[in-house]
Amino acid sequence: MDFETVGTHHYQRCPLCEATVMAESCRLSEAEEKAIYDYHENESGDPGYRRFLSKLAEPLLERLEPGLCGLDFGCGPGPELAGMLRDAGMDMRVYDPFFHPSTQALRHQYDFLTCTEVIEHLHKPAAVFRQLDGLLKPGGWLGIMTCFQTDDARFANWHYRRDPTHVVFYREQTLAVIAGQLGWELIVPRKDVALMRKPATAEGR
Repeated sequence: MDFETVGTHHYQRCPLCEATVMAESCRLSEAEEKAIYDYHENESGDPGYRRFLSKLAEPLLERLEPGLCGLDFGCGPGPELAGMLRDAGMDMRVYDPFFHPSTQALRHQYDFLTCTEVIEHLHKPAAVFRQLDGLLKPGGWLGIMTCFQTDDARFANWHYRRDPTHVVFYREQTLAVIAGQLGWELIVPRKDVALMRKPATAEGR
């Protein structure tokens, strides 16, 4: 259903999961999107960026044993999180449709997946979450970091909305609905971080 119009951008609200979604007609082209990503300055080894990523890495690592194999899905040009997890003893692979587009990494299943500042960019989120389900081994974890949308009154001026590559905005309820549809467990260990676990057996789905 219609939610809000801000300038030339129209947004809709899913009545089931409460996601806020930019209308397809307002979205950037793939080339325009890539040009914006090229300007991002997330330098490898930057202490501030590593602290930011640790918001997801720390609660995820509490639930993992060293030596597990993970995929950083949507890792961007500099897969810093993959490096941090590798330093913690994990076997890491990376995939990004713009910067690390080899599909070889998508032909395996993993003990865990990470998506930091990724799901807000998804033009077809339902299809991607099904893809992530297929990439996870039974009992595996998916770690997500995105700014949860909480205050409708502030949506128009929200910094996260003003990034033109952000097309989907999630509430905690949104992720709960997604987890329920996939049969996953959902944990929100801290602000803007969600951990989802695939059941260890088919009977758990």
